[in-house]
Order: sequence, then structure tokens, then C-alpha cells
Amino acid sequence: MGDPLNAGDDAAEALGMVARAARPYLDALPHLPVRDAAHVHLLEELDGPLPESGDGTMTAVADLLRIGTRAATHSSGPRYFHFVVGGSTPAAQAADWVTSLLDQAAGLWPNSPFAARAESVVLRWLKELLGLPPTHGGVLTPSATFANLTGLACARFWWARRHGVDVTAEGLVGLPRMPVFSSGYVHASSRKALQVLGLGRDTVRTFTRDDAGRLDVDALDRELASSGPAVLIGNAGEVNGGDFDPIDEMADLAGRHGAWLHVDGAFGLFAAVSPLTAPLVRGVERADSVAADGHKWLNVPYESGFAFVRDPSLLGHAFGTWNAPYLPEPDEERVNYNNLGPESSRRARALPIWATLRAYGREGHRAMVERHRSLALRLGRRIAESPDLELLAPVTLFVVCFRYRPPGAAPDTLDDLNRRLGEEIVEDARVYAGTTVYRGVVALRPAIVNWRTTEEDVDLLASVVRELGARLHTP
Repeated sequence: MGDPLNAGDDAAEALGMVARAARPYLDALPHLPVRDAAHVHLLEELDGPLPESGDGTMTAVADLLRIGTRAATHSSGPRYFHFVVGGSTPAAQAADWVTSLLDQAAGLWPNSPFAARAESVVLRWLKELLGLPPTHGGVLTPSATFANLTGLACARFWWARRHGVDVTAEGLVGLPRMPVFSSGYVHASSRKALQVLGLGRDTVRTFTRDDAGRLDVDALDRELASSGPAVLIGNAGEVNGGDFDPIDEMADLAGRHGAWLHVDGAFGLFAAVSPLTAPLVRGVERADSVAADGHKWLNVPYESGFAFVRDPSLLGHAFGTWNAPYLPEPDEERVNYNNLGPESSRRARALPIWATLRAYGREGHRAMVERHRSLALRLGRRIAESPDLELLAPVTLFVVCFRYRPPGAAPDTLDDLNRRLGEEIVEDARVYAGTTVYRGVVALRPAIVNWRTTEEDVDLLASVVRELGARLHTP
């Protein structure tokens, strides 16, 4: 088929083919198994030698649709509870198609004023939605990991400047180790960000008061009294039990000791959307940097995150000033987001966020947060009422941490039983829910964040767990 220049007329027809496939797939999605083992063999059709001349646009797209709609994991459906993965709202999904259609290079204002303006508007709307001060600087990122990296890079610049060093220009050589303190809830993405920044994945010191990892505020207070400039990582939403660090108290400590407070709010930051859950993130407006995901509870397509920083100038200090004369200088009106985050090549990821916020507004997103919390509480009640299930942590938001514990089962067999149960649930694939280790025991921890999920879906989850658990357990 050769040069794509000769296939220009195929573009609209290929997009039409995808659009025609969308309705039957989306109509079926609420009822599909999360993964259909009968179609796993189709994955082999993705392989083979690199085509010499190619099969043509329509054949390639048709094959991808045929394989993907059957063999992909249906993680955007309502019964995927395994990781914290939202679906894509109708507006966000359509806007993601618009993003691909327009294919904007979103990092430089002269290249796409449209994408840059959309990002500026989205960042302002998100601050309004989440209760953050309008004066905070911000940037969209691919994920909360990148958002954590962005906030912690600003913290690193701040900390090095306290030692008289411009770390962007001079690096870390000659500086002491940067003190980083957190609770036992600190997430792997924060550690990964510290690793990438050259600060060390395992340098975080945790101060805990119990085996769940809850923060020992008094111990942290004593350490800050002698540590010098330090960085605190507060965790708004812990992935295993769904608990929150006391952000308000951590903000008090940061203010008293001159520390930097970074809040990893990958999913929990959206608790601010509802008055029922907003107390969980009280104090986040006083943090120096805040990170979150969009492809979790905001329900926009992968990949989407955002970072906010109290001092907007620090984003430019940490990521700008490249000494590249061909790049235009930014100003307050025409923002070059390349200079404010870790990426130089950026798609217009603001568009799905803009569309979902424009389409459903504050009220729609509050309703989604409250509905998911209600579903999590419903699942928690079902677990508490079941003689063979045990709730391991209070339900605070949308994570439900529990285990299968049939009457008469020997305590020393429960970890292995629940580990095998987690594998069986994924293999069965009517629902997806994975295992973790919480307070020293193997547990299930479904997360309810998909806009499509209903009572029927969470009831099915409880039934599948009990059914497969009974099959595995032989008294």
C-alpha cells in the first residue's frame, strides 16, 4: 500500500469505521466480563513480521477493532474494581477523539493557542472544583506519578535554594540529603518521583503510630524541630484501606517548622467535591504542592494528571530556562506549558477534562463522588452482614478492604486462601478485584470509581467473592 500520502482519502472513512463500532461496544460494555478468556488467542494476531508494503488503512484499523473489542481488558466497564481506574464519561471520551483528530502539540503557545488556553481554563476550573486557591500555579501531566514528580521537583528547588544552591543549574553535588518525611501511607509513585529526582527512593522516613501506617504527628513534630528544611508528603487517600493523613495537622507542622508540604491526592483529592467527604482533605489548600490523577475519579481517558504549586514561579525554576534560543519566551497571557512541567512533547490532554467539566459541572461530579461513596458503604454493609466475609477497614470513600473468612477456617490458612481467591476472581473475570496486604494480612481491596457502576455491579462483586471463596475452601 506504500506511502500514507496515497491514503489521505482513507482518514474519514477509518474514523467512521471506529464510530460505527463504538455503539455496539459501548452498549455491550456494562454486561461484558472484564476479560473474555475465549478471545485471548486473538492477541497472537497482533504479532508477526513487520509488513513490507502494508495492508492499508482500512484493513489495519478493522483488525485492531476486531481484536481490541474482544480481547482487550474492559477496564472502562462498571465491574472493573481491581486498581483505581475510572471509566471515560461520554463527553470526555468524545473529546479524546477530538484530541486525536486535531493532534495539537500543546506545549508552546505559538504552536497551539487553542490547546494552551484550554489548559489554562481547565487548571482554573479544577482549582475551583477542588477548593484550591486561585493563585496557585499548575500544569497538566500524564499521571499522578508525573504530578508527584512535578511537585517534588519544585520542593527540591525550594530546599536547595535554602542551602544557597540553584539545583536546576548546578545539580545536587555538595548538598546534604534532603529530608523527606511521611506516614506509612506514602505511595510507590512518590517514591518513584524521588528516585527519578536523584533524591533516593528509600530515603523517605515514615512516622507511624500503628501497623496500618497512620501518622504519628507528635513524632514528626519532634523530628522537624531539629531536621532543618524538610519536605513532608501527606497522603490524601491510601490505596489499601482508603484512609487519609491528617492534612490539616501536617499543614500546621509545615507552617510552624518552615517545611514544605506536598500532598499526594492521586484519587483522594476529589473528596473535596462533596461536603460529605470534604473534611477528609481539610488543609489541602495550605499545601505547597498538590498532585492528583484525572483518569481515576475524574473519569477522563488515560493518561491524565495535574499538579498545583503555591508559588507559581517555582514551576518555571524547576522545569524552564532551557537556554534554547528557538523557543519563545512566555508571558502571563501566553503560557508555554513545556516550561512548567517535565514533558517537552505534550498532547492536548486538557480537552477531555474541559469537556467533562463543561458537560457535567460541579453538581454532576459531586453526584458521582457521592454515588460511589454510597455504593462503597453498601458493599461494606453486605460484607459486615455476611458470615464468611470480614471488613478490615472502615469505608471512608470508595475503597472497600475486606477478606474471605469462612467459619471454621484456620487462621494460618487465610492468607493463602485469599491470595488464591484473588487469582480466581481475575481468572473468572465476571468482575475484577485484586489482592493487597493490609495490616499484615492478605485482603481484597476493590475500588469503586467508574461512572457506570451501579448497585447491581457491587452486589455481583460480593456474590462472586462468596461463590468462588466457597469453591476454594474445603472444610
